Amino acid sequence: MTIAHDPIAHDTFAPLEDGLPALELGSAGLLPGPAGVRAELERRVARPARRPRALVVLGLLRRDDTWPTSPGVLDATTALVARTLRGDDWLGRSGPAEFAVLLDGSADDADAVAARLTAGVAALGSSGLGAGAGIAVLEDGVTAGEVLRRATLSLNTARSCGAGTVVRYRGVR
Repeated sequence: MTIAHDPIAHDTFAPLEDGLPALELGSAGLLPGPAGVRAELERRVARPARRPRALVVLGLLRRDDTWPTSPGVLDATTALVARTLRGDDWLGRSGPAEFAVLLDGSADDADAVAARLTAGVAALGSSGLGAGAGIAVLEDGVTAGEVLRRATLSLNTARSCGAGTVVRYRGVR
């Protein structure tokens, strides 16, 4: 699994605010941001696919208290996502409270990973915190921008349905 340019050691967990475990303070800030996500997505779209691939965008949902998501929650979510992924998976931040995961695997694999991630966020135990996920399959002839648009559209639909919802883009109906 690639996280930024240096792997994050999984044995540096320390309790943070709200009793949430995290890698270390600021670990969410180590992830590539939206530009890095787009660059990695473009790189993967450009190379021939040996097997199916998908983009999962995990979005945090919380009660609207007008405050930004706390660094402790972001770090705990980073740790959760990093522990859940496999060796070839790639993790970045696609927004202030969104994580982008590029997977080598089928759409069904992406559904399973997204369901695990949304359940894991709910199990973190932070009051009012949940997650939804949007999935887009990387298809031949589809640009990186379009894949990201499809995943984001699916995430927005999942968010409107509530925590724990996973929506996969399936085309125009």
